[in-house]
Amino acid sequence: MSGLLPWFSWLKVLHILAFTSWMAGNFYLPRLFVYHSQVAPGTAESARFQIMERRLLRAIMTPAMIATLLSGGLMASLPGVIDWSAPWWWIKLVTVLLLCGFHGFCARWRREFAEDRRLHQERFYRIANEVPTLLMIVIVIMIVVRPFSG
Repeated sequence: MSGLLPWFSWLKVLHILAFTSWMAGNFYLPRLFVYHSQVAPGTAESARFQIMERRLLRAIMTPAMIATLLSGGLMASLPGVIDWSAPWWWIKLVTVLLLCGFHGFCARWRREFAEDRRLHQERFYRIANEVPTLLMIVIVIMIVVRPFSG
């Protein structure tokens, strides 16, 4: 993996761009769910939301998540980039895994809307809309400040 060291800056650029795109989707998709939950199932407006949600998840969010994880994994595998004994790294990793889980929940909620099933109220999606912000705050603090480094 040390052969990738000359490419580290480019990996970091890819990682930042992919993470930014993924987060944009994580902020917007739950907001679409809020609006979608306000319209009647089976209407043209509901169908429009279904198209928007599907395209956002499949064309932007999922590819951005994959690019984030691959570029981050490649950077983490480079010698000397990560101090594996530092707690900040493990906190960041757990938070990224939680963000992946949130992505999975968004995919499930999108499928429910696509099937015109309304299992949650608008308030649920309003609260869910805050989750990616909290996770992003922790991720950015861990990578930039690196608290608990000793």
